[in-house]
Amino acid sequence: MSFDIGPTSLSPPIALAPMAGITDRPFRDLVRSFGVGLMVSEMVASQEMVQSKPGVRERAELSADVENTSVQIAGRDAYWMAEAARQVADRGARIIDINMGCPAKKVTNGYSGSALLKTPDHALTLIEAVVEAVDIPVTLKTRLGWDDNSLNAADVAHRAENAGVQMVTIHGRTRCQFYKGSADWDAISAVKQAVGVPVLANGDIVDSKTAQAALGASGADGVMIGRGVQGKPWLLAEVAHDLWGHAAPKIPTGDDLVVLVATHYETMLSFYGTDLGGRVARKHLGWYMDEARTGAALRKSVLTSRKPEDVLRLLPDALASDEGEMVA
Repeated sequence: MSFDIGPTSLSPPIALAPMAGITDRPFRDLVRSFGVGLMVSEMVASQEMVQSKPGVRERAELSADVENTSVQIAGRDAYWMAEAARQVADRGARIIDINMGCPAKKVTNGYSGSALLKTPDHALTLIEAVVEAVDIPVTLKTRLGWDDNSLNAADVAHRAENAGVQMVTIHGRTRCQFYKGSADWDAISAVKQAVGVPVLANGDIVDSKTAQAALGASGADGVMIGRGVQGKPWLLAEVAHDLWGHAAPKIPTGDDLVVLVATHYETMLSFYGTDLGGRVARKHLGWYMDEARTGAALRKSVLTSRKPEDVLRLLPDALASDEGEMVA
């Protein structure tokens, strides 16, 4: 089971969801190292990117020219969306994804992200502007609707397809749900029936069992996984093996897990600088320790250590499956 988006083949059809502050360049590279999936960049605000506001391009580090990478842009103005798309394409992007799904208030208050579901006519002008601006494939990520009274994803997706969008990803919640309740995979089927382009199901997919259930309920062509990959960068490859027979990943344990986490940590320090990198790394280290069931005292020691050498010294004990409440 696979399909192509322009020159990019999704085989197997699985993608890493864009998550602000999480799926940065170091994490995407780590997930990519397991050999599976379309990597989608963190959302980039189109106007800020074009105007080169401090930190925007550096924070995004789009990996635009890296194989099997999609760059996600957001905005509310057709001019800035088109200009951002051109810049991204000029930097070698293979795919541009339009964000119409982010539920964050700072995004929707600016009439971007999932707020565009309230103004589908305006949203279509943005989609058309991006498609007309570039020669590379354009995709769309959105939600079921703004709220339960406006479940218009199928109509939006149909119009987006007519405008030239080549794939649609649907998170099975409305904007007003944020991440509460359960994703409605059945509701995604209406979008699948409304379009001829591939559809990815997203929301509450955390392992192979939920991925299979989401595919069955939605009829989607593939899945996009977000929060489930936190602390488990091999998850996409694991799901690809279980569902589509892809080569089984070597899931690291023991010393191999320590090396993986330590390398990820050091990569973040190099990418962001020691101070910022150390702060950004804490959430990832926390997720790794969640998986390892690290005891509270040692967990606190790792997450409050300010010196990289101390963090690296503590990691072998913190990631040991039977470390209990050990402290250094």
